[in-house]
Amino acid sequence: MWSLAWPWVLLALPLPWLARRLLPEARDQSEAGLRVPSLAGFETLRERSGTEKMLNWRFWVALLAWCLLVIAATRPERIGDELEVPVAGRNLMLAVDLSGSMDQKDFELAGRKVDRLTATKAVASDFITRREGDRIGLILFGERAYLQVPLTFDRETVKVLLLEAEIGLAGEKTAIGDAITLAVRRVHEQGEDVGDQVLVLLTDGANTAGEVPPLKAAELAQQIGLRIYTIGIGAESMDVTSLLGGRRAINPSADLDEQTLTAIAGQTGGRYFRATDTASLQDIYALVDDLEPVEEPEAGFRPVKSYFFWPLGVALALVGVLCLSALLQRVRLGSRAEVQAHAG
Repeated sequence: MWSLAWPWVLLALPLPWLARRLLPEARDQSEAGLRVPSLAGFETLRERSGTEKMLNWRFWVALLAWCLLVIAATRPERIGDELEVPVAGRNLMLAVDLSGSMDQKDFELAGRKVDRLTATKAVASDFITRREGDRIGLILFGERAYLQVPLTFDRETVKVLLLEAEIGLAGEKTAIGDAITLAVRRVHEQGEDVGDQVLVLLTDGANTAGEVPPLKAAELAQQIGLRIYTIGIGAESMDVTSLLGGRRAINPSADLDEQTLTAIAGQTGGRYFRATDTASLQDIYALVDDLEPVEEPEAGFRPVKSYFFWPLGVALALVGVLCLSALLQRVRLGSRAEVQAHAG
């Protein structure tokens, strides 16, 4: 789309006409002579009268140059299509437990029984999709903690690598403290000028491995401003078949250390959530969305490219032509007058 930055400058277009109408005409000095010592002057006048047609084209060239100068002063510009401004959100780390207990099939997904990790993958993938503008990282932990995806805006890659995670990939035990410490280190490497820093940690057990105790790791997270939301996953009751063929109810989440998870969240300014089924897990991630809202995208901008130099360049070229023409005419008239003076 084309536009003029200063369209009001077009009001200057009639200025030459107004100047000619309102200002007094300049007196022609060639008509002031009373005595004519020779006919050379008349020859010069005839030469000047012969240039009337030449002056006619000069008028139109000068008029065109003026119009182009005014157009250049309005700063014509081309406005491009609107571009979206990238949203600078928060650093959001996801830590997912891959210990052996995540194989417990006490969740339902699409009407069928699934293990805890499968349900986590489905719900967390939707959560990742909604986090537009955030840098998202993925930590997988079991007996050891691994950085699967560093902080990135590429949400699709995070989802793909989460879906490819397998139970037992990081060992059978649970190193909650090491997972938090790894998140602290990766977030701290981003520098102090980043925005909000959040870790969402999901586990179904207690800290049974690792080098750093969970509460010590939470203290480190608090020092750098890393807010931790902990999720304890696992059903509270589950019917199983006994050796004698009967049915009995058990608590598949007996090993879940809710006290430690609550302390970690409280120490860092986060919250602890309990997910007993797929619906509650979805609600938890939706609540995290509310507690850590996605940054609203700023209004887009349109790139603007100015083209004032084109009419300005043509106008200056036309002025140069007029000046050169006037100079050549003066030289030609002077030379002819000198020849006639010598002849007289």
